[in-house]
Order: sequence, then structure tokens, then C-alpha cells
Amino acid sequence: MSDEPTDDQDGHPGGGGREYRIGELAQAAGVPVRTLRYYQERKLLPPPRREGRIGLYSADHLARLRMIANLLERGHTLEGIRELLAAWEQGRDIGAVLGVEKAVTTPWSREVPVTMTLDELAALFPGQVDAKSVERAVAQGHIEIDGDRVTHWSRRQLEATVTLVQAGVPLEEILSAGLELQRTMDDIAAMFLRMIATHVVGRIDEQDLGELTETLARLRPGAQVTVEAGFARAMDRQVRTAIDQLLGRLTAP
Repeated sequence: MSDEPTDDQDGHPGGGGREYRIGELAQAAGVPVRTLRYYQERKLLPPPRREGRIGLYSADHLARLRMIANLLERGHTLEGIRELLAAWEQGRDIGAVLGVEKAVTTPWSREVPVTMTLDELAALFPGQVDAKSVERAVAQGHIEIDGDRVTHWSRRQLEATVTLVQAGVPLEEILSAGLELQRTMDDIAAMFLRMIATHVVGRIDEQDLGELTETLARLRPGAQVTVEAGFARAMDRQVRTAIDQLLGRLTAP
């Protein structure tokens, strides 16, 4: 049986507060039905109330969909939104949770997601995009696929990848390097978190969220500078070493 049976005359199935069938909810929220189902699969949207085989959604579901849309517009990933909503459902104030999230993503987060079709993505990397590379990019978190749309998490990183491929670096090698880089960055981030937790914050669950937000906002830029400066210095060393080796070969008798 379809989730699209008829309403009563007022559009309020069963009386009481407004309820929506799945098609009505999707229309009210301005999203495709398949997106709504995807949100349910990802635990972003609670299941509907059931009347037999009919799913009925409430105004709370509509409000949740609008919140998700707002967070997506602000640059959040679906996984990040899921974690925020989970914190909210556990009784934490969503405003306070978002305040902590803002401290974690500002001022560093300048990344703007970019969405395109799979054909448009493949055109950026002629002959190098196949099912295996797409699966690998999804697994590494570079892209998310929703129906026939592909969203890359960072326009800047996508442009940098295109530049490397155009210069002759195979896409598969870039993906391999990206995986190694993710692991290294995770290790560095974990080290900074251990230092902050041990010497500054203490137990996060015992902190006032306002003070925690302030602390993270104050400390994070310093960590960014440390990582960026360290990488730049390492690149200088590697370039000098490579040039010295090249000069050594050229001047060898």
C-alpha cells in the first residue's frame, strides 16, 4: 500500500494536530521524497507514527527538516548534523551545542561544498573516474552521493585536486595520499585535543558550555598556525634536500 492515501477534508488525518503523509511532508519541506527517505536511513529524521501501513509525520518532523536545511546551508555535513541532533535529543540545549560547534569551525572553516552531477565530476578527471574511485572517494569522506547528485566537501580541495591531475598526478595516487594525510591529521588533532583536555579544559562534560566555547575559540587558531607553519617548514626542508640532490648529480664528475 502506498504512503499516499487520501486526507480528510481538512487535511488532518485522524483529527488533532496537522499530520503529513510522506509526499505532503516532502512538498512542505521543499525536498524530494527520496531525500526524506535518505534522512530517515541516516537517523536524521525520526520514524513516522504508523496507522496500519500508513506513515504519518507531524509538525515536529517538518521543523526537523527545516533545521537540517538550515544547517546544510551553513556548511555542516550530514554526519555533523546527525551528531548535533543526537546531542539535542539527549537533553542538551541545541543553541549551546551549536555554540560549541561554531567555536570549533570558526574562524578555520572556509570550506564551501560544491554539488554537481557524476558526469560533471568525471569530466574534471577525464578517464580516471570509475566505480572504484567513486567508492573510494565516498569512503574517505571527500564526496557524498544523493541520487544523481554528488557533493564534494570542499571547493578548494576539489580545485587543488584538479590542478594536480592536470599536472600529471594520477587521481588514484592523490586519493592514496589523501588517506595518509587524513590519518596524519587525525593524529595531530588528537594530540592537540589531549593537550587541551589535560591542561586547559579538563573533563568536557563538567564544563560550562559557554566557557568551553570561549576556550575552544581562543585556542584553536594557535593550533592552526602551528600546523600550517610546521608544514611550510617541512616543505622547505624537502625542497632544499631535493634541489641539493639534483645539483649533486649535475655537478658529479
